[in-house]
Amino acid sequence: MINKSLKQLGAMLQGKEISSVELTQEFLNRIDRLNPEINAFITLDKDRTLSQARRADEMLSAGKGTALTGLPIGQKDIFVAKGWRTTCGSKMLETFIGPYDADIIERFDAAGAVNLGKTNMDEFAMGSSNETSYFGKVQNPWDRNRVPGGSSGGSAAAVAARLCAAATGTDTGGSIRQPASLCGLSGLKPTYGLASRFGMIAFASSLDQSGPMAKSCEDMALMMNVITGFDKRDSTSLNREKEDYTRALNKPLAGLKVGLPKEYFAEGLGPEVAKVVQEAIVEYKKLGAQIVDISLPNTQLSIPVYYVLAPAEASSNLSRYDGVRYGHRAKEYGDLMDMYCKSRAEGFGAEVKRRILIGTYVLSAGYYDAYYLKAQQIRRLIAQDFENAFKQCDIIMGPTAPSTAFKTGEKADDPVAMYLQDIYTIAVNLAGLPGMSIPAGFAPSEDGKRLPVGLQIIGNYFDEARMLNVGHAYQQVTDWHTQMPEGIE
Repeated sequence: MINKSLKQLGAMLQGKEISSVELTQEFLNRIDRLNPEINAFITLDKDRTLSQARRADEMLSAGKGTALTGLPIGQKDIFVAKGWRTTCGSKMLETFIGPYDADIIERFDAAGAVNLGKTNMDEFAMGSSNETSYFGKVQNPWDRNRVPGGSSGGSAAAVAARLCAAATGTDTGGSIRQPASLCGLSGLKPTYGLASRFGMIAFASSLDQSGPMAKSCEDMALMMNVITGFDKRDSTSLNREKEDYTRALNKPLAGLKVGLPKEYFAEGLGPEVAKVVQEAIVEYKKLGAQIVDISLPNTQLSIPVYYVLAPAEASSNLSRYDGVRYGHRAKEYGDLMDMYCKSRAEGFGAEVKRRILIGTYVLSAGYYDAYYLKAQQIRRLIAQDFENAFKQCDIIMGPTAPSTAFKTGEKADDPVAMYLQDIYTIAVNLAGLPGMSIPAGFAPSEDGKRLPVGLQIIGNYFDEARMLNVGHAYQQVTDWHTQMPEGIE
């Protein structure tokens, strides 16, 4: 049962083969057994969770259920949820209890989904390995000595270990797609503005976007139907007509033009990852796709651009954590300025402090034009690269990450090496485009273990339905997305 899709579990609930309470309790039992080692969940509230499950059963009995009614979903601990502890993986918010629900929480509640708990994450979503969380690192279920990716590593590990039916994540520079790749699941970052950011604790406001993490593209399509929609409380929310993301799932791929950027297959890509991705491309040819060679010439500039713009926005967004209104406050201080300094020094971890310092520097007088303004100009060039590419192809494909999951601590002392893990994903956020990662196979580690490899699929603006169709077609002829880590039973 734990390996069934959302659609299959939903059918079981609708057919009264199992109740939401029984299904939810099954996942809670698995969390009790496996989470102490994997550390995918930060906060559980079993009474609240089971109460939601009972309400879902009532909805189903009354014939008012939706596709997700009664299904247990893990929520990344970046979304404020009323009555739930919401930490963002930081000591700064260790004891913060949400006074309201984020838009995404409201939408899942309205659909009758069950909030299974809050998943672990890199502190304030800053990281690519889930090692910066104040609540401890998350372990990759495929190899407990390796990272699950970040910042949505807790959600990825929870889905991979079958601790939940699916989960939510956020993606600022690859934080849904990269952990999805490293943990062998499907993850999608929608077009910027499709999903409301209301109640999502901000890292970099022009880049952050929430999205689904699940076993399959079909599951993600069902979740996208819930996640997306206009929200007047979010000034960046797009007022578009609601669409059904399942509508094109079974459309044939004959004639689809797939662009392969030469920059994604150059130096820096691990040979074992390249082999798996190329094999996936061959499978797409069999499905009727046409391959087109394209170029995204400013790809290499995406890392330096991102690490100017994202820290600049973070330094502004995180200035609200000053120890005055909410969040951590130092116990001993001399005056107001001393309280500010000590509270922030104690409340923030090393990576968050690093990015605040970088962001403050690039926004300071004398450096704004040289760094921040220049980065914004290059950001526009990166968007133009994609604009030109989509004149030649319908979909862009390539690796999600340059390597498989690396060992815990391997890159902890080398921030640049860590940042380069997002070389293929960051440009998508800078351009505001939708992108997703799906399981494409496995590569052997040096000690002989199978490690997942993700295939990245990038679409034009608002092309999520076609992307999900492209991914679903591949998952109909392969079984990578159904495979479970060894020892996960």
